[in-house]
Amino acid sequence: MNERTTLEVIAPTVEEAIQQGLSQLGLTADAVSVEVLDSGSKGLFGLGGRQVRVLLTVGSPADEVQVASSPEVKPAPAKKADSKPKQKESKPRAEKQPVEPPATQTTQRSDHDPILDTTENVVSKLIHHMGLKAQVSAHYDEDSTDDRRVIQVDVRGDDLSALIGRHAETLFAFQHVASLIVGKQTEHWVQLIVDVEGYRARREKQIRQLANRMADQVTKTGRKVTMEPMPASERRIVHIELRGHPAVSTESTGEEPYRKVVILPKE
Repeated sequence: MNERTTLEVIAPTVEEAIQQGLSQLGLTADAVSVEVLDSGSKGLFGLGGRQVRVLLTVGSPADEVQVASSPEVKPAPAKKADSKPKQKESKPRAEKQPVEPPATQTTQRSDHDPILDTTENVVSKLIHHMGLKAQVSAHYDEDSTDDRRVIQVDVRGDDLSALIGRHAETLFAFQHVASLIVGKQTEHWVQLIVDVEGYRARREKQIRQLANRMADQVTKTGRKVTMEPMPASERRIVHIELRGHPAVSTESTGEEPYRKVVILPKE
């Protein structure tokens, strides 16, 4: 059997994947067969979605289009009529259907604060719809007041990198969406700070170390240094870390979401 040339393409849609594959192969659609390996998913609020994976095979008939994991379903044969007379059926008793436990669970607390309970439920459901499994617990931040509620949400589980994303962009988007939903359901303004597997603590340590390295560089060269764009919470870490530095000062510049910290030598 001669091996045929194949090409696997990943793209947002099947049409785009096929078009990209044909372009790379330099062929027309009638010269290949198409097999959809993964039809992808949109995710929830644009989070946690998968792209489409398509396999193009050269040299097959044009009308040979297959879809993975979609075997042909044969119709079931018609049942023969039962010649025996039907007996009077007794009314079956209602049986309780087993309830499948949710993939995402909340940690039980002795106190049942309605806002914290709502927060845990909302975050748990969002994570579940992203196809992830985790345990969620929430508590008020030390700086919370009756007028300004700041809630810390701790998410624990395996393989939660999809919830963090590149430069924590997905995590911040998730946090914003969850805050809006909780605020609407509780009719209170709330600010959620979502942490995944201790990511924020590790990230804070990295930012502090980076800030001190940049401060040393400014001290040696006498020239200002502009750090990469950061969210307000991370910029605040830099300002606090270098607040008492004897040789440098800090300021923020630019517009959100590209606002940056500038480290300058003191005059």
